[in-house]
Amino acid sequence: MSCSVGDVDPQLAVVIVTYNSRDVITDLLGSLPAALEGTDARVVVVDNCSTDGTADLVAARGDCRVVRSPNIGYAGGINRGVREFPGAGSYLILNPDLRLSPGFVRPLLDTFAEPRTGIVAPRVHHADGSLHRSLRRAPSLLRSLGLTRTGWPAFSEYVDEPEAYCRPGIVDWALGAVLLVSSECYRDLGGWDESFFLYGEETDFCLRAKESGWVTRFCPDAVCTHIGGMSGQSPRTWSMLAVNEVRLYRRRHNPVASLAFLGLAVLRRAPRILRGDPTARTVTAALLFPGRRPAEIGCSGELLPR
Repeated sequence: MSCSVGDVDPQLAVVIVTYNSRDVITDLLGSLPAALEGTDARVVVVDNCSTDGTADLVAARGDCRVVRSPNIGYAGGINRGVREFPGAGSYLILNPDLRLSPGFVRPLLDTFAEPRTGIVAPRVHHADGSLHRSLRRAPSLLRSLGLTRTGWPAFSEYVDEPEAYCRPGIVDWALGAVLLVSSECYRDLGGWDESFFLYGEETDFCLRAKESGWVTRFCPDAVCTHIGGMSGQSPRTWSMLAVNEVRLYRRRHNPVASLAFLGLAVLRRAPRILRGDPTARTVTAALLFPGRRPAEIGCSGELLPR
């Protein structure tokens, strides 16, 4: 692997978006040389205005480029990182709380030989070694009923079948913490949609790719570990997640169906509200009252977010 900070566009650009990631970023960067062995790669870390010294820590290493940015969200950070290497052949998008296995990237790159492959997702494990259900189906009204535990595909956005994680396949979308994206697909879609700010952006990107004729493929031979939860979760970020789910659905369906989707999102949280859950109350208020939505996602003008 070449992991320098030179200006020549590489075969592969690794884009890592950080936000207060000092405790996890070192382990990820340490796993990169073995993961990218034999690949012409450059690494850029886009730091979204961390206050814990993440950017300084990374800059002191000298083995990657650091971009200090205002907090422009996950999609914004990805787009900013891509602009550092606009001529790269492909982009490996990573959360900072990952650990990549040796030889990780070669199977992913080889998957591009399959027709119309625009996005490749690896096999992801949790920190305890268990399988992460990282493959997903497109959102639908039935899948918004909250019946995921049935395991039935019609009612579950999660791909639960163990055999699906043992063989290559095509999926609607996959966990955005780690994805390989071809430069052609990225340019065709005009990058990641920054209006989502946080949550929903990978779903949108994969679905737009599918709508444009690109395929998201699963590659079980590439394995990584996702520590998870390092970006922090709060009533505010849960509100972003909930509103962005409705926004993503609204962009692909008519107003009547979208109102039904919104109503189901509210009903799913009703039992927790009755139990006195303050997060559920905050999220429900954001769904029902546009003025209560986080300003970062920019959709406080109407009931159905766009």
